[in-house]
Amino acid sequence: MTAQPADAVWDAIYGISRFAALSTMAELDFAAHLRDGPLSADQLAARCDAHPLSVRRVLRELAGMGFVRSVPEGYEVTEAGLLLTDDSPGSLRSAIRLVGEEAYWNGMGKLPKTVKSGVSAFRELHGPVYKYLGANPEAAVVFDDYMTRRAIPFASGLADHYDFTGVERVVDVGGGRGHILTAVLAAHPGTRGVLFDLDRVIPSGREAIAAAGLADRCECVVGDFFVPDGIPAGDVYILANVIHNWNDDDSVRILSNIRAAMPSTGKILIVEIVLPDDDSPHVGLDGDMRMLALIGDGMERTRTEYQTLLEKSGLALSKIVELPAWASAVVATPI
Repeated sequence: MTAQPADAVWDAIYGISRFAALSTMAELDFAAHLRDGPLSADQLAARCDAHPLSVRRVLRELAGMGFVRSVPEGYEVTEAGLLLTDDSPGSLRSAIRLVGEEAYWNGMGKLPKTVKSGVSAFRELHGPVYKYLGANPEAAVVFDDYMTRRAIPFASGLADHYDFTGVERVVDVGGGRGHILTAVLAAHPGTRGVLFDLDRVIPSGREAIAAAGLADRCECVVGDFFVPDGIPAGDVYILANVIHNWNDDDSVRILSNIRAAMPSTGKILIVEIVLPDDDSPHVGLDGDMRMLALIGDGMERTRTEYQTLLEKSGLALSKIVELPAWASAVVATPI
């Protein structure tokens, strides 16, 4: 059948229903219950403490999407569905749960209001995202797990694609649990590291670094990258998934503070999605809509926009290194 102009519109509309079914699967942990063998809809509902007829209807939708399949005993989980278990390699459960989280979901739904006013509707209702997470620990756990899992392909990619040979000290600014930093240190035994983040995050980062056997080579420092003279000294600074959270003025403040702390031979690696300079389709454009709805001032940027930010911060764009998972490392050096 020939595609019609309205098909793209209906696909986007029905996509909301498909995501809602996927969110239900993740939130009620269907995949974990089905992992050991097929269950009927009634059996699965009993395991999830859910309404049997409602579970059956969601399973039909999930079967059409390929996350479960119908078998004589009921339903079994597919390979794609297993990605919604917490302990599977490449788990995406926290990513689904984060998008389905009530405040996040409402924030995306209020995008027209945000675009009309220029102020994030999420931020108007809940305040800044990190303030909201601080006041809602359950949402914070999901967010932190999502950020950790999102960092995994970035971590291995950066360690594999950027040459850290001869680098003595790497500072991971806003590095969360330190997954990128630990990957770099594991790949380069002669390098030492500093994990620099807020006091809410550092304890879990310290645990992760110790679990990786790198506590003797990595220091954990509590601080704020907006505070001048507060950033530790280093040869290379990693800023992963940080700059896209801030507007241009705040980004320049962060970069300028790092610029002041680094030596003339130092480098900053900004690990982010870099958008094309034209309107070519790109997964980062979807991310930019999320930044607009939830952060307000935050945004994904093009190469040209990064170059402008860096120049305002006393830095030059040296090169861009392509990484897995649509990310890139924007390499900046002092002017």
